[in-house]
Amino acid sequence: MKRIILLISILCTTAAWAGRIVTDSIQSSVLSATVKYNVYLPSNYERIQEPLPVVYLLHGLTDTYTAWAEKGGMKDIVDEIIGCGESRPVVIIMPNAGNPDVNNVWNGYFNMPGWAYEDFFFQELMPTAEQKYRCAADKQHRAVMGLSMGGGGSVSYCQRHPDKFSSCFAMSPWLNSESGRVGPNGEKTKMFYTMEAVKEHSALAFMDNADEATQEQLRTVKWFIDSGDDDMLTNDAFELYKKMRITRLQAEFRVRNGSHNWEYWRASLRQALPFASRNFDK
Repeated sequence: MKRIILLISILCTTAAWAGRIVTDSIQSSVLSATVKYNVYLPSNYERIQEPLPVVYLLHGLTDTYTAWAEKGGMKDIVDEIIGCGESRPVVIIMPNAGNPDVNNVWNGYFNMPGWAYEDFFFQELMPTAEQKYRCAADKQHRAVMGLSMGGGGSVSYCQRHPDKFSSCFAMSPWLNSESGRVGPNGEKTKMFYTMEAVKEHSALAFMDNADEATQEQLRTVKWFIDSGDDDMLTNDAFELYKKMRITRLQAEFRVRNGSHNWEYWRASLRQALPFASRNFDK
């Protein structure tokens, strides 16, 4: 028995370096800008004939498209999960939606004055990337997940575009916001508009206002919310879960030991990818 367990461990470890990450970009007419994104391609990608499921993995505020690879160690985690059979082979797209300079550079997944990111995401990024990387471009084979700002973006995208995604995994999600803060002289920085956009697209308010027809559409998405017991955003996450339960959505909610950091999100990814894989084709 010990030899069998050791053999399985060796096989999983061997598979842990099989995939690769490539960097690509889109010249966006919507944003009038070049937008970079990372793409995870599984082992033997070139030999796989059938279209692959696709996962959109979103980063948080102050980070960029490189965060999941450089800080999250996602390649090794994903390779191990796929190599051990906990997930189907998938293409993972990590788009850029931010910058550390939050006051002077756009951050966020929503449309804002002068920065229609959500239009870019659905009108340009999704069709372009899914065609280029041979993805199964349908709801049954598409999932979205992310951390913090990206977790809130994932929830909101699935709330307002439930026909696009089979599942949503929200890690420490930023779901609601106070009004945007202005500068000392009343100037509105780009961070002001980011906060206003999160407030305008509040996932909590959306659930409060969802009619029965909208609720029925939300039930076609599988939901998972994961937030740490020391995370300042967990209260809103719990409120969202309660509202989902009231409307009879299939939602899972976890509060684990941890806070708003990469240690927590790396562990979240180990749950998120198998969750997405289980819900493809449903």
